Amino acid sequence: MSELETKLISEIEKQLRFETLLAEISTHFINLPADRIDHEIEAAQRRISEFFGIDRSTIWQQLNHEPGRYVFTHVIEHEDVQTVIKPKNTSFSLNGKWKVQASDGYPVHIQLEISRDFPWIFSQVIQHGKIVLFSRIEELPPEAIHDAEMMFRYGTKADVIIPLMVGGTVIGCITFAMIRAAREWSQAMVKQLSLIAQIFANALSRKKIEYELRKSESRLSLAAASADAGLWVLDIDTGLIWCTDKAQKLFCFAPDDTITFDGFLNRVHAEDREQVRQEVQSEKDINIEYRIVLPDGAIRWISSRGRMHAETPGEPPRLTGVSIDVTDRRESERLLHKAYNEIKALKDRIETENIYLRKEIYPGDIFKNIIGRSNALKLVLQRVEQVASVDSTVLLSGETGTGKELIAQAIHDLSKRKGGLLVKVNCASLPATLIESELFGREKGAYTGSLARQIGRFELANHSTLLLDEITELPLDLQAKLLRVLQNGEFERLGSPKTIRVDVRLIAATNRDITMEVKKGAFREDLYYRLQVFPIVVPPLRERIDDIPLLVEAFINEFSTKMNKKFLTVSRKTMDQLQSYHWPGNIRQLRNAIEQAVIISSGNNLQITLPHAPGSADVEKKTLKDKEYQHILEVLTKTRWRVKGSNGAAELLGIKPSTLFSKMKKHGIRNNHKKDGILS
Repeated sequence: MSELETKLISEIEKQLRFETLLAEISTHFINLPADRIDHEIEAAQRRISEFFGIDRSTIWQQLNHEPGRYVFTHVIEHEDVQTVIKPKNTSFSLNGKWKVQASDGYPVHIQLEISRDFPWIFSQVIQHGKIVLFSRIEELPPEAIHDAEMMFRYGTKADVIIPLMVGGTVIGCITFAMIRAAREWSQAMVKQLSLIAQIFANALSRKKIEYELRKSESRLSLAAASADAGLWVLDIDTGLIWCTDKAQKLFCFAPDDTITFDGFLNRVHAEDREQVRQEVQSEKDINIEYRIVLPDGAIRWISSRGRMHAETPGEPPRLTGVSIDVTDRRESERLLHKAYNEIKALKDRIETENIYLRKEIYPGDIFKNIIGRSNALKLVLQRVEQVASVDSTVLLSGETGTGKELIAQAIHDLSKRKGGLLVKVNCASLPATLIESELFGREKGAYTGSLARQIGRFELANHSTLLLDEITELPLDLQAKLLRVLQNGEFERLGSPKTIRVDVRLIAATNRDITMEVKKGAFREDLYYRLQVFPIVVPPLRERIDDIPLLVEAFINEFSTKMNKKFLTVSRKTMDQLQSYHWPGNIRQLRNAIEQAVIISSGNNLQITLPHAPGSADVEKKTLKDKEYQHILEVLTKTRWRVKGSNGAAELLGIKPSTLFSKMKKHGIRNNHKKDGILS
């Protein structure tokens, strides 16, 4: 056999041995656990170095937590090498002449950085993915002078540096160096070493992926545990569900239960089941909240979020997600919503009260205090004190302008309900179409134009007092509804079937003869008797002559302050005229007269002009009864309501006192002035 044939056979045998070695190394990495990859790589490095007679093999990788930084992670050296590489991690020896460095996790052996310590090699191998090799240091180009110095420092005489590439991306590099002597590198050997580099690159990439996956799973598990969440995966085709222990506990499945989608749906509340089914069957990402019914009957709220994974060849579509118990949050939301509605109702009521007050309170309202000391007024105030402390209904009657509203305020202010608002409604000032909604409220859309919900005056006056002025103007159909409120304390808003209960103290007022209204059929008799629990008649001003000076003084002070005027006196003659006038408009008319006088007067004396007497044409229209009533009233006023005796009204009229009393009774003229217990 020739020398050439012998050499050829030797090369073939060596190639076969290498291919066998390559196959064995590749086999070792199949299904190899990630935590064994570093150990197996360094063992393979030893075998490769021994096969090719290499003195040192190192691997450089990019740090996970510092992208762009490549460091020394694996190294094996022949025992005859007097290395100056000092590993930081603990090493162990294998049988034979090789020292193998290994560590748990991510090994970093020495503080070398390829970009800093070997900048030219870093540029060629890491940045451009090229293989760098040299048989002697002198072969390195001038621009690699720093790299050559570092090679010389670590005893490297020849080296092959091959990039570790995965999917076109460089993740590091592997070196095969000669320390004891220089060496020529054949193309065949470089190709074989490149195959080894590819195996290592794939193994290290898989290790990194699995490491990141475990880290991600760890973070996810920690986050799920912190959020008290259960993880699950639904196989859309089979309907089988895999879930964590927390998810099993969440839905009350036993550890050994085979969980299916239908079984899960059986846990879902009947009212939410179809919605959950449609969400999942849409095969899209889901975000839904629903109720489940546990075996013990307890109902819990669950929030589930899931992501649909795109179908890949050979794999069924899957919905992966997380579920958490949000019952406490939903209950908090319910309570918050309830509290919000209560606050809104209170806010609406306060706003309504404020609007109401703005309408009711006007500048110069003198009726905030009761002025007077006449016997007639004292009798009224005595009745106010008697009824104020109880919740009985009060009926105030009297002519227009006598101060019925002021008396109602006094009753309220002396009652146990004084902390609330005295709510007032003038039944004569509201159209018949609106008075029902004003009293009892309305729902939005109750009738055309009702664009918002409104509470009525009865709700506004709950636990307080309601004054219904001009009660005889209330339509008959609403009188029945009012009677029901007085009897049962309940009513319904317009447009709502819901019954509302209130606790309201009612004060009614009228300037009409309510008994005549009952007789005419304009006012319900049963409502009249319900209102007539405690009647109070507010006397006209002509029966309170002694109060006129006090009222005049109060009105002068009020308007003088407003108009920046000052009046010191009112003449005796003027006061006599004021006390002699019959004042058909009562206190309101007197107040208007004083306001006019303050406007037109100058100096310190008040010039008061009494209201103009009716003209002759008007007199002709009066009946004999009207004239008699007016004449008697004028004479009584002139005599200060003295009926009998010298210069008494009976003497001036030329009739007997008994006849005058009869006529006064006929005309409804009351005399509260007494002398020695007998009407004088």
